[in-house]
Amino acid sequence: MTQDIRWGILGTGKIAKAFAIALQDTPGAYLAAVASRSVDSATKFGAEYGAQRCHGSYQALADDPDVDVVYIATPHPMHHENALMCLNAGKGVLVEKSFTMNRRQAEDIINLARAKNLFAMEAMWTRFMPAVVEAKRIVDSGEIGIPANITADFGFTSDAGPEHRLFNPELGGGALLDLGIYPLSIASFFLGGVTSVKAQAQMTATGVDMQTAFTLMHDGGGLSSCVCSLRSRTPTELTISGTKGFVRLSDRFHNTEAFSVTVVDGASRTERTVNVPRSGNGYTHEAQEVGRCLRAGLIESPVMPHAETLNLMGTLDAIRDQIGLRYPADR
Repeated sequence: MTQDIRWGILGTGKIAKAFAIALQDTPGAYLAAVASRSVDSATKFGAEYGAQRCHGSYQALADDPDVDVVYIATPHPMHHENALMCLNAGKGVLVEKSFTMNRRQAEDIINLARAKNLFAMEAMWTRFMPAVVEAKRIVDSGEIGIPANITADFGFTSDAGPEHRLFNPELGGGALLDLGIYPLSIASFFLGGVTSVKAQAQMTATGVDMQTAFTLMHDGGGLSSCVCSLRSRTPTELTISGTKGFVRLSDRFHNTEAFSVTVVDGASRTERTVNVPRSGNGYTHEAQEVGRCLRAGLIESPVMPHAETLNLMGTLDAIRDQIGLRYPADR
């Protein structure tokens, strides 16, 4: 392992570009290579974001000897195949969320990573945002008492056509996998593992969910209520409530730089705002965690561990079963 982490990016879409920008703000890391299914797309991406090598196939990137870890930025249904390919070639992987299409695929990736002693992590960047890290510290400190429930939402209005990835089942479309993973994951982060779930959804003509609401029971008895939507622009807020007060991350909780802490003691109520800036576009923080883990010889992050990714994918499976959401990968 070199001191500088040599990154490969598999895919050249919007999220790949955001991560490439983040690497420029990540100490001890650089973009060693990029891959697309066409060499022209890879070359254009590499020229814009400073990749040292540009590959016209995903396999070529997996086989690149000068890459330590690969960020997998392809559509959801390709994550399973792409991650296994990279792991089999001896590369660690950071896999964009949702990690896979179902728990079975997630188990394949994690089992292979463990067998080969290679790093693998779900790219839930929100967990590594400084504001979220500080909010977790405050909740864990007991300032708002014992955390008992969470409300979280993520929604925007989309008028994309049925062929767009958001509504195309062949591309893993629907609100749940694209947006619902955010409130689901953050609820698990603050309240612990999910033990049961109840869900309802409004479906689209293509058979994916337009919007889904679900309630979760967590280890220890905590309860959370979550909504994701491609029909409405929701507040995108997160509130963690405890026996003494609550912490609220308002508007774009997944990418915020500020939150409020409210403590109620009888007739007395105190509220303060906590400001915690992020670096760049925010993706650098998960890249830093990957680098920290690789240098320490870890194959998983304690912040986004394998067991929790499996639990979350299993919860998504349960939600999909309840709302009737099926994908080709389930066959």
